[in-house]
Amino acid sequence: RIVQFDREYCSEECLIPSLILMAGRVYEAWKGSNKFLFGGRLIFGPDAWSLPFTLLLIITPVTLFSVFVATHLRHEFFSNTAGDAILVVAILFTLFVLILLFLTSARDPGIVPRNLRPPEEELCYETTVSADGIQAPTVQIPRTKEVIVYGVPVRVKYCDTCMLYRPPRCSHCSICNNCVERFDHHCPWVGQCIGVRNYRFFFMFVSSATLLCIYVFSMSALYIKFLMNNNQSTVWRAMRESPWSIMLMIYSFISLWFVGGLTGFHLYLISTNQTTYENFRYRSDNRINVYDRGCSNNFLETFCSKVKPSRNDFRALMREEPPRNITLATTWERPGEEEEGSSDLEEGRQKVEDDLDIDEDVMKLQQRSNAEEGSDPAHHMVEVDQMRVGSSERAPTIRSEVRHGNWGARSSAQEDVVSGSSVIRESRSYAAAEEGR
Repeated sequence: RIVQFDREYCSEECLIPSLILMAGRVYEAWKGSNKFLFGGRLIFGPDAWSLPFTLLLIITPVTLFSVFVATHLRHEFFSNTAGDAILVVAILFTLFVLILLFLTSARDPGIVPRNLRPPEEELCYETTVSADGIQAPTVQIPRTKEVIVYGVPVRVKYCDTCMLYRPPRCSHCSICNNCVERFDHHCPWVGQCIGVRNYRFFFMFVSSATLLCIYVFSMSALYIKFLMNNNQSTVWRAMRESPWSIMLMIYSFISLWFVGGLTGFHLYLISTNQTTYENFRYRSDNRINVYDRGCSNNFLETFCSKVKPSRNDFRALMREEPPRNITLATTWERPGEEEEGSSDLEEGRQKVEDDLDIDEDVMKLQQRSNAEEGSDPAHHMVEVDQMRVGSSERAPTIRSEVRHGNWGARSSAQEDVVSGSSVIRESRSYAAAEEGR
């Protein structure tokens, strides 16, 4: 680990050291539920185990089609090139679908980086008084705020987990435990959230899988037709000669209802510029869709716009900054008196620091005197204590609330009781008497 020192000013304008640690990579300490491979180059959802099952559902029927249907169809055409094209198209189409599946599931869907602490410009400080009269500052943050989108005010929510106000159309995925921009849904078949950076590839994956099902179903039905024509047989006889063709037709038909219906639904969402989350959540609210820019512009925005770069560098060195002490409030409390002005506070703070230094000197002189004279230390300690509390006026109390940089990590209130001006004079005279001995 490499340790570096940095210096910065706190709110009291005093120079304090701040320790910055550089240890490991960002993906190694990622607080979401994602899984990373190849040193953070690939990011998957927590349910990435479903990917092998999805691959099996795609590769298995295509393999059976290539072995039991496409190879036999090659001999049914006068040109070998036309027969070979059926097999080549099936293989290339399958590879294209697998690449789209990989681009959908193995990349950042648009995760919004978390904050280490809440946005300080949004914090609201309030002072509360407890039953024993102690004043303590409390910090609150508004749950929602309004932003302007295309001239229309839109309310965005505050995320307690990521400690940020979610951008418009952003939502927190409970499975991945991340806020995702333009969150559509979490797809268990690809094991990843669908957001602004992979929605395009998700739709192309679903639509390509639909076309692949149609292709396998059509070629299998064509092979059954050739068997019927060549053998002058019925459909049932042709089905007994090639049972794999019938199985592939049934499988493709069932899959077509699923991926085909999903393709049609997302075509509607793209044409109206909605997400799946918005469609199901706000369907009954009858609110105006401020993002709808017309059917053609919505399609252009989805397929022709540039993919946003990732806002996270998962392979970067992690820089962890410990909490910083920031003073929220410093008040003087006297029975029956109100708070003084800022100038009085500064003078009082300096005076108290001097008093503390004098008290330490008195204690050191007392300990040295006890060692030299061999007297009872308890007796002298009583005298010193009597001197320190001998003033008729009660010593003022400094109470400060210290808030660390990390949210939720506050230090407890510190109370230091020191003597007033009369005690300072008595302490100085006592110190001079001890030195005269």
